Amino acid sequence: MDAIGNKSRPARVDKIGAAVPVGVAPPIAKENPMRKFVSVAGLAAMLCLAVPSGFAATPPAPKAGQATIVIVFKDGHRQTFNLSDISRVEFSAGAEAAAAGETAPANSVLPSRSRFLGKWEVGDGNGNNFFITLYDDGDARKSLGNSHGKWVYVNGEAQVTWDDGWHDAIRKIGSGYQKFAYAAGKTFTDEPDNVTSARNTAPHPI
Repeated sequence: MDAIGNKSRPARVDKIGAAVPVGVAPPIAKENPMRKFVSVAGLAAMLCLAVPSGFAATPPAPKAGQATIVIVFKDGHRQTFNLSDISRVEFSAGAEAAAAGETAPANSVLPSRSRFLGKWEVGDGNGNNFFITLYDDGDARKSLGNSHGKWVYVNGEAQVTWDDGWHDAIRKIGSGYQKFAYAAGKTFTDEPDNVTSARNTAPHPI
C-alpha cells in the first residue's frame, strides 16, 4: 500500500528477470537490422546464381516441322544445322565413293571416280567402235546391244554391269585407258573376252 492508502498492484517478472508493473505492456523487441540485411543479401545472391544458369541452358529444340541436319563427330559431340541455312553440301571424290559403298583407291596415282564420268569411245573387239556413257548417279548407257546398265567405282576403275549380263571394265593402263569386256557369267577377275582402247570424249559429268 502506498502513502495515501492505495493498494499497489503486484509487479510481475518478465522473461529476463526484470520486474514489470502489472497492466503495463512489455516493450516490443526490435528486429535486428543486421539479420534483415543478411537475409536480403542471401536472397539476392540466389537470384544472381539462378539467372546465368538459365541462360547457359541448352538452346531450345528446333520448332516442329523445321528440317535440320545433325553432324555427329568422332568424339561424340553433335552439331545441328537448319537446312534452310544450307546452300549445298560438297564432298571430296573419296568421300563420295565411301558414301556410295564403293572402294576408293589407296594409291593417289590411280584416277578418281569423277575421271570416269562422261562419254567413252571404246572398241567392240571386232574392229568397230561404240560409246559407253557413265553418269554421276551410277547409271550407264551404251550405243551397242542392250543399252542400259549400272556402274561402280572400285579400286581406281569403272566396272559396268549391263542388263544383258555382260560386264565392261574401263581401266587406266600406263598413260591411257582400256576397256575389258567379260561375257555373261564371268567376273571382273576372269580372263576378258576382248580388250580394246578407251577414250573419254567428254571428261565431265553428263
